[in-house]
Amino acid sequence: MNNTNIQNTALRNNFKNGRDSILYYYQYTTILGNIIITATKDAITSIHLGTLINPPGAELRTNLIDKAFQEIKEYLEGKRKTFDIPLAPNGTAFQQKVWNALLTIPYGETRTYSEIAEMIGNPKACRAVGMANNKNPIIIMIPCHRVIGKNGSLVGYACGLETKEYLLNLES
Repeated sequence: MNNTNIQNTALRNNFKNGRDSILYYYQYTTILGNIIITATKDAITSIHLGTLINPPGAELRTNLIDKAFQEIKEYLEGKRKTFDIPLAPNGTAFQQKVWNALLTIPYGETRTYSEIAEMIGNPKACRAVGMANNKNPIIIMIPCHRVIGKNGSLVGYACGLETKEYLLNLES
């Protein structure tokens, strides 16, 4: 299964399990390739790279989706270090803990999987933290790209290690 199919499955799951019965999406082009942003009327529910097959919800550029894209565009241009968009990722309680911990990693810094596990009070959950990172539905804004291996190596990233390296270099 390639990244696009994985991402599309995640988008459909987010739609089925979302907090609102209406989900909107729009696809933009960035230096990283196509980026798909989905949202309810109140919050961003996912940001993915790839191409949509069997899109979830209704295609519609909402003000919130456009604002999220503008912030990502500014980030990719090196003009933005934080995001001001309401986020509503759909996941398990454990995944939510991990994603909330990721939000505390400052721009330009990294943490290891074991450091994230310790942050959430479960120091032996390094592998589970990695799996939660892999399931992160809101790339860039929930900065799973800032999590690295214990030896400082770039390990695992749902959008590919080249993209992870690009984002980390952008922030350095």
